[in-house]
Amino acid sequence: MTRRHVPWLLLAVLVLAQICYPLTTGGTRARLTVATVVLGYLLSVGHALLTRGARAAVALVAVATGGGFAIEALGVATGFPFGSYDYSGELGPKLAGVPLIIPLAWTWMAWPAWLAAVRLTTPTGRLTTPAGRAPAAGTATPRWVGHAGRVALATVGLAGWDLFLDPQMVAEGYWVWRDATPALPGLPGIPVSNYLGWLLFAVLLMSALRPLAGPSAAVTGSRDDPMFALYLWTYFSSVLAHAVFLRLPASAVWGAVGMAAVAVPLAVTLLRARRRPADRPVPDRPGVDTPA
Repeated sequence: MTRRHVPWLLLAVLVLAQICYPLTTGGTRARLTVATVVLGYLLSVGHALLTRGARAAVALVAVATGGGFAIEALGVATGFPFGSYDYSGELGPKLAGVPLIIPLAWTWMAWPAWLAAVRLTTPTGRLTTPAGRAPAAGTATPRWVGHAGRVALATVGLAGWDLFLDPQMVAEGYWVWRDATPALPGLPGIPVSNYLGWLLFAVLLMSALRPLAGPSAAVTGSRDDPMFALYLWTYFSSVLAHAVFLRLPASAVWGAVGMAAVAVPLAVTLLRARRRPADRPVPDRPGVDTPA
């Protein structure tokens, strides 16, 4: 097995764990939740390391894991920016009132959301180089698309996931809100401030990730297919699970609409790419940062 296969293997194990989730209850389900987050974290950080090197992986951990812990600790202590809430003891050890797996969850979905945004803001059929390669001359996206457009799309891609995540975790009792008003229709127990807080932190996270990770984070290629598969699996499986197995129809609808802004165009873009040859195919190589 080559290192190219490692992300696919981790993704397969992650999918299996998530399939088992609705079949479990109580403490077993809580342990499976922790295991799933750890798998997702290893998958995203491992993919960043294998395809783009230590700089990108360290940047992802610093921004998403470190930043995720900081914003969660601030939220637990002050109620800003998500609202006032408390974590139960079912998700493992805590530090400053925050279960240690929570910042891992931010990291797990931040990376595929960013790469999906990069893929969607790349001119179709132009940037077909493998992950880590700089684009050929004349193929770069406009500066406003490369910065504002990607950050905005990645922000929506990450924050939209919470329309699935929070209702599911609150239903399990993993955290509880002290004041859950006002709430979205059909999603009691979770204040609107929570989703606004997700948007705020996601903007900060995505804005910092590209400068710190380097130019290799601004292009995508065939080695990013596991991350695209992860994002699309998360979307479609969450809709099905909430609607059928978890009996959370409202979050199935809200999440389907929220994540669709990225998941649906991504699915369409990837399907179209499979139907036409690349303009200038380039053999895969390990990611190397190059001057912007």
